[in-house]
Amino acid sequence: MTVPLMTRMLAADAAGVAEAVRCLAAGGLVAFPTETVYGLGADATNGQAVARLYEAKGRPTFNPLISHVVDLAAAQALARFDADALLLAQRFWPGPLTLVLPKARGCPVADLATAGLDTIAVRVPDHATARDILAAFGKPLAAPSANRSGHVSPTTAAHVLADLGGRVDVIVDGGATAVGLESTIVACLDETALLRPGGLPRESVERTLGRPLARRDAGTCSAADPPLAPGMLTSHYAPRTLLRLEACRVEPGEALLAFGPTRVKGAERAARILNLSQRGDLIEAAANLFAHLRALDAAATTAIAVMPVPHDGLGEAINDRLRRAAAPR
Repeated sequence: MTVPLMTRMLAADAAGVAEAVRCLAAGGLVAFPTETVYGLGADATNGQAVARLYEAKGRPTFNPLISHVVDLAAAQALARFDADALLLAQRFWPGPLTLVLPKARGCPVADLATAGLDTIAVRVPDHATARDILAAFGKPLAAPSANRSGHVSPTTAAHVLADLGGRVDVIVDGGATAVGLESTIVACLDETALLRPGGLPRESVERTLGRPLARRDAGTCSAADPPLAPGMLTSHYAPRTLLRLEACRVEPGEALLAFGPTRVKGAERAARILNLSQRGDLIEAAANLFAHLRALDAAATTAIAVMPVPHDGLGEAINDRLRRAAAPR
């Protein structure tokens, strides 16, 4: 039986960063802000620390973790970059892009963090606190989203505490995250393919490459056929309350997750209404998505009716998260 921890909340200042680094060096678990969502960090080179991370999240051990590093040079110590990977890293790092690449010879990341694969997912986050922690720690951090596995991703320190209080050592409170969606994941292997849409629109990646990305959907992955990257399981990012997508009416007892003007039948009888963006702005909608899902989930309604969201730009990633959140589980 796991003994509950005394989770400490730290400010995102020099003292908080120093204490977070001490905790990580001792094999502890530290939740910290990135520009996308809060990450749950563990020393990626320490197999026991990574095992603690999986346990804290209740995460399937066949689901690989992203290794976060401070810069491109640190990433090149972990992975082999082809021309496409180097081009994308130089254009979009630091930022909400994760690259799945072949492991470099002598890669120090624990096999458990890569789910035993010969590939590794790497990212350079664009957040001052995250970069301060990575620079001071000097090693890669395995850092999935700081929530229980399959639950809605956290965009504030309070979300982390609600999910992982008593299961992690430290939470560094850096306020609400700016992007609000996990990173876009692109594999540069036998082909350059989109594995997960996210905070960097696919169109931006394709413009940089000068051609369309291939698409690999591993939603049916299992322990026998593991995913190459996080967030590729069919049921993921899921609230407890069932979601009803593309809703054009609100049934009695339902909450409503709106987008743009609230022009759906029965909206006046919704148990609660939250709007991702009243002006129909996809950037604002992405930033609000997980916080709004958590808030509506807490309302204890029969279901959450979700208005249609456009599929262009960041809408692709928003709809991907909604589809996974609504999947049978």
